Amino acid sequence: MSLSGQALLVELKVPRAMRPRVAEVLAITDELCGACLDREYAELGRELVARLARRRPSPLARGDVRIWAAGLLYALGQINFLFDRSQQPHLTADELAGELGVVKTTVANKATTIRRTLDLGYYEPGLTRQSLYDDPPLALMILALPAAFQGAARRGGLIADLQARRAA
Repeated sequence: MSLSGQALLVELKVPRAMRPRVAEVLAITDELCGACLDREYAELGRELVARLARRRPSPLARGDVRIWAAGLLYALGQINFLFDRSQQPHLTADELAGELGVVKTTVANKATTIRRTLDLGYYEPGLTRQSLYDDPPLALMILALPAAFQGAARRGGLIADLQARRAA
């Protein structure tokens, strides 16, 4: 990996022992995002890989890197509604698995493991595409929440963009 790639792994706070493995996974996710998705998915994928790498012990340490890469993108796709035809970009689960040459059920199972391990849900702070935050129904749901929940969403960076937009 290049010096800039190493700097990225440091910036993502990937433990030193996990950096070679994470670099392998990122090479796959970045390539697929460049070919089929977009730069935002690649950035979110980097964050998700780093979160998993920081777990002690990291489940990324073992297993096929293609399956991990596919599972990570599948989990991101679930969080961001990638499999919904109304979203852009859009891929089906079959297309995602096919692009990486892995079995869809294996990838779905890996994604479930990832989501459970990191306790991920929809609209996960730091892993959700900006376009989903811009969706008016989400904004209305957040503004209807009790103040304590709005505070948590604000700390997670979700409401700040909505308030700035209203002020403009």
